[in-house]
Amino acid sequence: MNAIVITQPGGPEVLELRQLPQPAPAPHEVLIKVAAAGVNRPDVLLRQGKYRGSGDVSGLVPGLEVAGTVAQCGAAVTRWQPGDAVCALLAQGGYAEYAAVDARHCLPLPTGWTPTQAASLPETVFTVWHNVFERGQLQRGETLLVHGGGSGIGVTAVQLARALGSRVAATAGSAEKCAAVRALGAEWAINYKEEDFEEVLAEVGGVDVVLDMIGGDYTPKNLRLLRDDGRLVFINAMQGSTAAFNALEVMARRLTITGSTLRPRSAEFKAALTTEVERHVWPLLAAGSVRPIIHATLPLTQAADAHRLLESSAHIGKIVLTVPG
Repeated sequence: MNAIVITQPGGPEVLELRQLPQPAPAPHEVLIKVAAAGVNRPDVLLRQGKYRGSGDVSGLVPGLEVAGTVAQCGAAVTRWQPGDAVCALLAQGGYAEYAAVDARHCLPLPTGWTPTQAASLPETVFTVWHNVFERGQLQRGETLLVHGGGSGIGVTAVQLARALGSRVAATAGSAEKCAAVRALGAEWAINYKEEDFEEVLAEVGGVDVVLDMIGGDYTPKNLRLLRDDGRLVFINAMQGSTAAFNALEVMARRLTITGSTLRPRSAEFKAALTTEVERHVWPLLAAGSVRPIIHATLPLTQAADAHRLLESSAHIGKIVLTVPG
């Protein structure tokens, strides 16, 4: 089968199309004939050799989310049958014509969604659901601040929070991105290149939950913006993993600082999260409360270009690789 391989840690040019053996599913797995694969920031970190705990990435196939058709089922699989249309979460291996996936990490294609659209879902929706609603405990009527509002994570967090009755503020780096997140339901869209998000949101009384992928000097600003009992949730630290803040203020206002990464979590954790996402999020997708925001689709052979586009931060929403049938 055709697959994209990381030849060595480095820039996008280290991604190479190669012929690899088609994987055989283990008893608990399904083999998916991949129609499309989402492109995500962790793929970039993996390619660079910077994803914590990844070890030597040479020879790995990146790709954390796919959509396609079940081609074969392992002996212990009961829910799925060959021919079923699914999307799935993977630890790696999505940039390929076939991928073997734990059957518990698969979900049916949402009603009305194409495989290309559905390939944008698993990594993004799982990350947002766990971090915003499980770790961050966002409640109806509370206010969520999303940094990187134009990213794949950002557009998903804005839509899910609004669909479940919360108010949303978002930061983004251009007028076009700010307009896009407003159209998705954000009440406040702040161009961080022109305005200080802390000053803008302090005037409206702060926020209850912050979803942060920036880190660095955003951290003390985020904490000052949080209302009493507020929650700061990290999913990345693109501008730095360390920051100074006032611990006494955290204590006095009972603030929570947390965060997570999805790829290293156990198969059991991901299976439980899959169940929760199907229960809570899939009905919103079917109802049209959350819609796909696809910035660009590129063929599998142009995976390096997809990574360059992602790293440019010029996109709004998701970038998806399509795999010829």
